[in-house]
Amino acid sequence: MSFSDARFDVNLSILFTELPLLERPAAAAAAGFDAVELWWPWPDNPTPDQAELDGLRSALDAAGTRLVGLNFYAGQLPGPDRGALSLPGTESERFRANIDVATDFAASVGCTALNALYGNRVEGTDPAVQDALALENLALAARAADRIGAILLIEALNAPESPLYPLVSAPAAVEVVDRVNAATGLDNARFLLDLYHLSMNGEDLPAVVDAYADRTGHVQIADNPGRGAPGTGTLPLADLLSQLRKAGYAGWTGLEYKPSAAGSAASFTWLS
Repeated sequence: MSFSDARFDVNLSILFTELPLLERPAAAAAAGFDAVELWWPWPDNPTPDQAELDGLRSALDAAGTRLVGLNFYAGQLPGPDRGALSLPGTESERFRANIDVATDFAASVGCTALNALYGNRVEGTDPAVQDALALENLALAARAADRIGAILLIEALNAPESPLYPLVSAPAAVEVVDRVNAATGLDNARFLLDLYHLSMNGEDLPAVVDAYADRTGHVQIADNPGRGAPGTGTLPLADLLSQLRKAGYAGWTGLEYKPSAAGSAASFTWLS
């Protein structure tokens, strides 16, 4: 496997989680990384106190790590939730309350990619109602991202692990990307291409890369089966990343995989 020329960042919401949040950037730096990404770090709180935001900013600065990707509030993640923006009532209100908080924090640390998870279908609620709410909230998020020169990411998950999530294919996610761009006229919504999720859906990964590389704003990887590090499964990840680079993708690739049994720090031997 050769991963030459790829730019990797570590997802600190799945790796180094054995450590407190504020110790993870330094651990990533000690493992050789200068870029990291995060799911929303406070899953119970879309609007944390300024002291908590300042603490995370200081930890990133002290470690010399740049935050290159951040999720908006998405409910309990990891856990049963897969986003909040399409859920009528309290959860979508919490998402809206989080938009400026997350965007301002991203601006303060130079992060220019914000991921908005769509949210599960709600039993007894018309999907069309959820989709209309989602578009409204995604447009708000896209405008906030544009205010700081950032892109808004839309992600497809996988049906086996997220059976209530409606965006379980690359075309479904890209369709939402197109709707958001049409609604705002900003053209700053992009596809988050997660090779693990798409492989779990049985998609033709080279065909997805060919079709959507030009609309991809961020890439995430894990091997399949197992969602482990590259080389623990059967996905041709090096070939797919090479194909993405040849297609013009020059952005970051997030390492969003489960750590090895030996721990997070031992989960990067494949890079050598």
